[in-house]
Amino acid sequence: MKAIRIAAFGGPEVMSLQDVDRPQALQGEVLVKVMMAGTNPVDYKIREGQYPEVKQDRLPLTLGREVAGVVVQLGEGVLQLNEGDRVFGMIGADGGYAEYARVPAEHLARIPDSLVWQTAAGLPLAGHTAWQALVEHGHLEQGHKVLIHGGSGGVGHLAVQFAKVKGAEVYATASAESLPFLKSLGVDRAIDYKAERFEDICKNFDLVIDLIGGETQSRSWQVLGEGGRLVSTLEMPDAHHPQAEGKTGTRFIADPRGHELTEMAGYVDAGEVSVVIAETFPLEQAKAALDYLADGHVHGKVVLRVHEDT
Repeated sequence: MKAIRIAAFGGPEVMSLQDVDRPQALQGEVLVKVMMAGTNPVDYKIREGQYPEVKQDRLPLTLGREVAGVVVQLGEGVLQLNEGDRVFGMIGADGGYAEYARVPAEHLARIPDSLVWQTAAGLPLAGHTAWQALVEHGHLEQGHKVLIHGGSGGVGHLAVQFAKVKGAEVYATASAESLPFLKSLGVDRAIDYKAERFEDICKNFDLVIDLIGGETQSRSWQVLGEGGRLVSTLEMPDAHHPQAEGKTGTRFIADPRGHELTEMAGYVDAGEVSVVIAETFPLEQAKAALDYLADGHVHGKVVLRVHEDT
């Protein structure tokens, strides 16, 4: 089968389309014929050796962390899925940019009939990250005031929408050219991060979702009220910051959970949440896809078409 592989860390030049053996589903796994694969910033961070959870001893590997496709083989003990099921899910650090991928069955969910392959491929990793940031780590409740940094990207645009359907008041930062996109998602206030200081606008917030890091993160303590939470996907917030007293900071990595994906997909199926696809590339143009994603200011997700019968 065809797969996009790396044997060393580096830039786009380390990526190559290779012929490798088709994997076999092990106990508790299924083999998925990948129709579409989602791309995420973590993919080029893994490629560059900038993702702490993937070290040199994991090479060579196939890039890609989320897939949508058809079950073609069941591993021993898998009872909840059948061959021929349309499924999607987040997978480990090895295997999405390929014609076939083996995935633990419990990480997958059936795709609702209304979702096309692009939508299904764009939801899992970004959706789990947004959902877990808000619900599990952010303790989001109806009526909460939430600030989301980087609200127009893959994770951000889903976080904005999930927070709205959960009944929150949502503010989000983005570039000036992305503000109309944020408003189309239903934000209560779109903030131009270059022209406006978010800490002058947001006061006594319950939750900040940090998808940017650095100075943006450290300034975010100011917007939180007593008991507020600062949740980051990038770096652990500094609990010793002068304005962190009485507040909680955490950093997390999303976990794949099939049952959670089913719940998220329900909102998409009902038309309450949209997975926006910015661009679709064929598998052999994965380098270009990651370059496009890394250039920034992408609205929503970038996906790869793996099989042509999509």
